[in-house]
Amino acid sequence: MGINLNPFTWWNGASWGTMIGLRGKTRVGEDAAGNVYWEGGRDTGGLPRRWVIYQGANDASRVSPGWFAWLHHQLDSVPDQALPPPREWEKPGIANMTGTALAYRPSGALEKGGQRATATGDYEAWTPE
Repeated sequence: MGINLNPFTWWNGASWGTMIGLRGKTRVGEDAAGNVYWEGGRDTGGLPRRWVIYQGANDASRVSPGWFAWLHHQLDSVPDQALPPPREWEKPGIANMTGTALAYRPSGALEKGGQRATATGDYEAWTPE
C-alpha cells in the first residue's frame, strides 16, 4: 500500500491533529524505544500536562517505568535526572507480548502440544456421598 496512512490513523503513531497540537509545547526527552515525551500547558488540577508520542504502534506497555513515573507526576524531573543509574543486574523492560508469537505459553498450553505433567498424587477427587 503506497499511501502513508499515518496522518489519518492514530494507532500507527501521531496523526496530523496531534502534531499540530504540539505547537508551543516542550519536547522533554526520548527513551530507548524511540518514544518522545512532551510537556506543556496545565491540566484541570493545575499540574503540567504530559504525554508521549509513540514510535510505532500505540502500546502503553512500551513506556519504561521511569518515564511512566514522570508521565503520572510521580517524578518532577525527567527520569535521567531524577533516578539513579540502572544497576548492572537490572534487565531492560520489554513490551507486552500477549497476542504475538513471543507470548509466554506454559508447557501445558495447546500451542506447545497440550501435554500437561501428570498429577503427583497429592490430588484427591471429591465424590458426592
